[in-house]
Amino acid sequence: MRKRISSAILRFALAISAIALASPAAQAAVPLPALNVDTSQTTVSGLSGGGFMATQLGYAFSGTFKGVGVFAGGPYMCAGHSNYTACMYNATVSASMLSTMQADLNNWSGTAIDSLANVAGQKIYMFVGNSDFTVGPNPMNALQTQYSNNGVTAANLEYAKRASTAHVFPTDFDATGNNACSSSASPYISNCGYDGAKAALSKFYGPLNPRNDAPSAANYIEFNQAAFTTNAGVSPTGWVYVPANCAAGAVCKIHVALHGCVQNYATVGDKFIKNTGYTRWADTNSIIVLFPQARVDSTSHATSASGSLANPNGCWDWIGWYGTNFAQRAGTQVAAIKAMVDHLASGSGSGGGGGTALPAPTGVATSGATSSSMTLSWNAVSGASGYNVYRNSNKVNGALVTGTSYNDTGLAASTSYSWTVGAVDSASAEGALSTPATGTTLGGGGTTPQCFTASNYAHTTAGRAHQSGGYALANGSNQNMGLWNTFVTTTLKQTAANYYVIGTCP
Repeated sequence: MRKRISSAILRFALAISAIALASPAAQAAVPLPALNVDTSQTTVSGLSGGGFMATQLGYAFSGTFKGVGVFAGGPYMCAGHSNYTACMYNATVSASMLSTMQADLNNWSGTAIDSLANVAGQKIYMFVGNSDFTVGPNPMNALQTQYSNNGVTAANLEYAKRASTAHVFPTDFDATGNNACSSSASPYISNCGYDGAKAALSKFYGPLNPRNDAPSAANYIEFNQAAFTTNAGVSPTGWVYVPANCAAGAVCKIHVALHGCVQNYATVGDKFIKNTGYTRWADTNSIIVLFPQARVDSTSHATSASGSLANPNGCWDWIGWYGTNFAQRAGTQVAAIKAMVDHLASGSGSGGGGGTALPAPTGVATSGATSSSMTLSWNAVSGASGYNVYRNSNKVNGALVTGTSYNDTGLAASTSYSWTVGAVDSASAEGALSTPATGTTLGGGGTTPQCFTASNYAHTTAGRAHQSGGYALANGSNQNMGLWNTFVTTTLKQTAANYYVIGTCP
């Protein structure tokens, strides 16, 4: 009897544990927000299967997507006519195959897909590693030819090929859990000394403001994807990154970032969302980044040209798992992503060119520094009801600032900060952000600064820093010192009791 009772208790405990583990995801998913969006600047990019899907979205909705980025993908409808293996593994895509794909584009233009004439005006960014044998340069070369055949000029198409680079999304920074640039392995994100996110976004939007290497965790939102589709290959939840100024009503742009196979959240966690660098640039450039999520589907489906297959790697549909119209506007997954974009862009003030958004304030300057405060001032913007102030991309004012100055308090001594200002109109819509103004607070309390140079690991064991998520953070200021290990060396300056900043002593 005791044994039976113990087993029952154990089963009950396991059931409760399962519910507890499932609850956070269910509670975390909220409705996708509706924001103030410049709908003339919507773009998309993706890696591998996500790259094929980005191409499909770019052609199917060429009136919506003004820029398309493809990291190791291939031409539109390649797997619609050939076994998917003929479109990857560095296979040669013949002129005859491209001609068959082109016939689809010509026949569907203006009916099953948006007018093909829109494609010539798109900005295209392409990337592949010369050591990529998963997709490889040959399918990418065919994609370049396909875009050229549809009117994309050399000025509008940038094609980067990198030596010693495998099937990966390239970055220029180290992140916990990433693989080597020369290795095609999970999570397929690597420090290759090349900032792929910057390259793509710069192609679409021109010169960018400096990135924020520590985007606020509060800006990442898990949302309910089931509101847009119940397709077996799409996860019930997705992610969106909303910069603070976009959440406050500023006119922002939308970029859709599509993960590759075995890169969805359920498989690799937030690595594609946080380690690719998209959000670092988005945070300082008023870009909302939508991260839709595919999922594993172990059921076999008839495909267009590859027989009956399951989708065990959680790929986006580029081979026709979910219908022969997979690459058209009516395709289940294509339509779902477009619906997400439309909903994001349904907030007040959205429209082409950003409508009548207020211009960025000019003359932003810092003055009156103390050890814990800084005064910001700027020129008035005609039509503004007030202003929002952002420190290191985070909004710092509670109520709207009605004048043209703001005293920012609660700062750390001997620390440099960056501020931007946005004007807000009578409808509570925020305009473009100003160029950043920087300033450094004074040393605090007469404390004589003392510097310590050591590995990030040694700093934590000495009580000058602490670690979180694999990174070392300075005590007091919480400045990110980089990876928490014995190889990264940092100089910390103590400006007060248990208060350290990254820097050097005079």
